Amino acid sequence: MSAPVLLATSSAMPEGEEWTGTSHLPEAFAARGIDARWVVWDDPAVDWSAGLVAVRSTWDYENRLAEFLAWARSVPRLLNGADVFAWNTDKAYLTQLVDAGVPVVPTITVEEEQALVPAIAGVGRSVVKPRVGAGGRGVVVVDVEPGGVPDLDGAEHGAGPWIVQPLVESVRTEGETSVFVLAGEPVSQAQKQPAAGEIRVHERYGGRTIAVPLTEEATGLARIAVAAAESHVGHRLDYARVDAMRLADGTLVVSELELTEPGLYLEVLPGNAAAFAALVADRLAG
Repeated sequence: MSAPVLLATSSAMPEGEEWTGTSHLPEAFAARGIDARWVVWDDPAVDWSAGLVAVRSTWDYENRLAEFLAWARSVPRLLNGADVFAWNTDKAYLTQLVDAGVPVVPTITVEEEQALVPAIAGVGRSVVKPRVGAGGRGVVVVDVEPGGVPDLDGAEHGAGPWIVQPLVESVRTEGETSVFVLAGEPVSQAQKQPAAGEIRVHERYGGRTIAVPLTEEATGLARIAVAAAESHVGHRLDYARVDAMRLADGTLVVSELELTEPGLYLEVLPGNAAAFAALVADRLAG
C-alpha cells in the first residue's frame, strides 16, 4: 500500500458521503492498492501530514468558514488547495466568472440587508442565497408584488452577505445539469430535478438525481468554466462539478461551480469513484 489518502468529511458523516450504505469510493481506492481513510476535518487527533488529503463531505463548513479555511491552509498536501476553497466558498465568484466571459445565471452581490430590496426590485422574481452556503440552506424565492417588493422583515433569507439572481423557471421542469470534471476531463453527467413546488434539487428537499449521457453542450460549458477558474486561481484544478441551468432564451449557463466539496452522487454515478481514485493515484505518482 502507498501512503494513505485522507478523505475529509464532517462529524455528522464519519463514514463519508455514501449514506446509502454502499462503499464505492473506498473500494475504488483499494482496487488501486491505495489506503484511503475517512477522517473528520476538525478532529485534532488526525495527522494531516500523513498523506494526500481530499476534501469530500465537509458539509458543515458554512457556519465555520474561517476555521475551515485555516484548517485547509495547514494541510501540507491538499487536492485543489486552500486558495481555491477561499475563492469558491464565497458565491461572489460567479460575478468573476461573468467578467471572464463565462455564461452564468445573472448574479448581483449584496453586502447589507437594506440593499436587498433595491437589488430584488431590479431583478424581479428572485432567488436570494447566502454567499456562503451549502446544501440549499438559506435559499429563498422572493416574488415582487404589485406596487413593489414585499417587506423582508422576518423573511428566512438567512444572514448576509447574499447573492440575488432571477428565478430560472426551467429548474422546475428541466432541472439542473451537473458535469463532473476530474483531472481536467468531463467524466460523467447527471440531471437533478426538484420536488413539486420546490426549486432546490437536493435530496433533503425531495429532489432526485439521475445519470444521463455526457452532452457536447454541457461538457463544452464545463470546460469553459473550469478553464476560467484555473486562470483565476493560477493553477490547474484537480476536480470540479459544474452545475448549469437553461435560461428562457435556451442558453445553458453556469449556476454553481463546485470546487471545494462537491458530492460525487455515487449512488447514481458509481463510475465517479473509479475516476476519482484514478485522479488521486495520478497525483500520488506525481
